[in-house]
Amino acid sequence: MATIQWFPGHMSKARRQVQENLKYVDFVIELVDARLPLSSRNPMLGKIIGDKPRLLVLNKADLADTASVKTWLKYFSDQGIKALAINSKEAATAKRLTQASKDLMKDKLARNAERGIQNKALRTMIIGIPNAGKSTLMNRLAGKKIAITGNKPGVTKGQQWLKTNPDLEILDTPGILWPKFEDQLVGLKLALTGAIKDQLLPMDEVTIFGLEYFLKHYPEETMKRLRIKDDERDEEIPELIMVLTARFGFRDDYDRFYTMFVKDIRDGRLGTYCLDQLEDSDGSDD
Repeated sequence: MATIQWFPGHMSKARRQVQENLKYVDFVIELVDARLPLSSRNPMLGKIIGDKPRLLVLNKADLADTASVKTWLKYFSDQGIKALAINSKEAATAKRLTQASKDLMKDKLARNAERGIQNKALRTMIIGIPNAGKSTLMNRLAGKKIAITGNKPGVTKGQQWLKTNPDLEILDTPGILWPKFEDQLVGLKLALTGAIKDQLLPMDEVTIFGLEYFLKHYPEETMKRLRIKDDERDEEIPELIMVLTARFGFRDDYDRFYTMFVKDIRDGRLGTYCLDQLEDSDGSDD
């Protein structure tokens, strides 16, 4: 499989905008998909934000394997990274994220208090790849469809502040992407969850990867949903796909099976899951 080029034309612009606006925020919220806590992280982000405090937010935790989410939260904590798992559709998310932000910036808030500065909102920007749920999260924090509170002096033209509550303001800036995937496996994982366009990867490769992964890590749910028999579990994946395509009445229209299988995963019909395993980590941040 060739190296996947992913929005290369937007990379330098997004990176420049983030770097220009870092001086206006107190910390950065790095938004990732809880089903892909490693693969949905931007490998360039550490170099871009430098020493700026960071809160790692694992969104879509309701779609992720609970045990895996706990494992990854501990992993990040052991790495010295403040992390929080959320479902941005839940009403409690705004309160939890605001409190986590305060905890992250408690030293700054204490210094402000010593200087007599009270009730000053913390400022942040949210950075995440497509489909990580940035828009949903911002709407949840605002309590409505995003309403602009107005530009602040000194901010790059077009960058606007969203005042979510008295304690938190978000600089609405474009998400930052990396221009290509050197690791083909990362591309397959992102494609399976819908983070990149389906046209960027052959759906047969995505399906083969997904079916193999789910049979290994979530066999009961997968076999039940796809009506896979016990004696079929160890078949080669391409041959199994041929059997299942016919079983679901698609004759030899394999594209229909690919579409159905990928949609089932994205819709949660095979249950909650995580596509990153702890052994995928190299033990270091960024």
